[in-house]
Amino acid sequence: MPGSLEPLDVGVQIPYHFRCPISLELMRDPVIVGTGQTYDRPSIESWVATGNTTCPVTRLPLTDFTLIPNHTLRRLIQEWCVANRSYGVERIPTPKQPADPVMVRSLLSQAASESISSHARLSALRRLRGLARDSDKNRSVISTHNAREVLLGVLFSETNSNSSELNLESLAILSSFPLSESECLLVSSDPNRISYLISLLSHPSIDVRVNAASLLENVVAGTRSPENRAEISNHDEVFDRIVGILNYPLSYPRAMKVGIKALFALCLVKQHRHKAVDAGAVEALINRLADFEKCDAERALATVELLCRIPQGCAAFASHALTVPLLVKIILKISDRATEYAAGALLSLCSAAERLQREAVAAGVLTQLLLLVQSDCTERAKRKAQMLLKLLRDSWPEKSIRNSDDFACSDVVPKKIRN
Repeated sequence: MPGSLEPLDVGVQIPYHFRCPISLELMRDPVIVGTGQTYDRPSIESWVATGNTTCPVTRLPLTDFTLIPNHTLRRLIQEWCVANRSYGVERIPTPKQPADPVMVRSLLSQAASESISSHARLSALRRLRGLARDSDKNRSVISTHNAREVLLGVLFSETNSNSSELNLESLAILSSFPLSESECLLVSSDPNRISYLISLLSHPSIDVRVNAASLLENVVAGTRSPENRAEISNHDEVFDRIVGILNYPLSYPRAMKVGIKALFALCLVKQHRHKAVDAGAVEALINRLADFEKCDAERALATVELLCRIPQGCAAFASHALTVPLLVKIILKISDRATEYAAGALLSLCSAAERLQREAVAAGVLTQLLLLVQSDCTERAKRKAQMLLKLLRDSWPEKSIRNSDDFACSDVVPKKIRN
């Protein structure tokens, strides 16, 4: 139901004591603070998070920030919702309670203990995974108890044998947490651990493959050592398997998101970008480009630009019939960053072959670039557009520039446009 219900909208007045004193909206997860007052959990958490240390109603200091669920009031609110269903009021769901720190410590202790049965350890890991999946707050609670250190220990405890359920369950939890720089170094500096993660990229389960790719991307992105990053990207199988995740035939948004993040991270290592091209990254990027969400599309275009900077990559994109028309089409449609990357890729391609210049002009790049240099996009994007306009000057047909007087103020507009 909406967070706020006006009496005129539904023909029913929300009881005053069902409203949160902070938001004045119907409470969905009422909790009691140390002063005895009840608030909706998100509202009081936001109040405390912004630095407030007093109770909003009583103004008394909050010496204990423990929030106790008000189950009685929540049930009364649910009963009121049911009673007023005919007015369009929907019953609020019973909220899942945040992870208890004591229970999290206990579960992590069980997961790490080699003196108890594998079944008990697996059960503890599954409960942790469920908590982590429920909310960001739960993940924060888990993360503050050295969870990543414990989970990394479990994950890499049997790298020389077939992966057990313990390993894979630990991997699934780790894939939802960012690693610290020291933790990334711990993994990236150990060839056995990297080889193990790469081997999981070919696991029969797509979920395992995606989890492994997510952790590998985390490690590559968080490792400062150029040598370690280069060593990871130098593995023969890594690009093939990441591209395989991108090409997964069924609709699986997380596979695309993780796949492009991993591919981009690996392509930051210049000396091994040709391996991405050999693995079929060019075709995968062009085929998937229209399917990415905004942030992923930006990353995909950044990867295209990186691969266009090497001769092998530029040639591969040049040979794909959809490359230039697609880049021209989306150059102003996603975001400023995406525009910058698309313009950079087109600049590399058009610098490599006159044929691609003619293709770009035929696809309407002139209008796109003239709009770009007059827009509020980034300076880097404008510089790339200006360079591309100058490069394409001799390829513009007369009919495409006949009515370009509006752009005469641009420094990059050729003389024949101004006349």
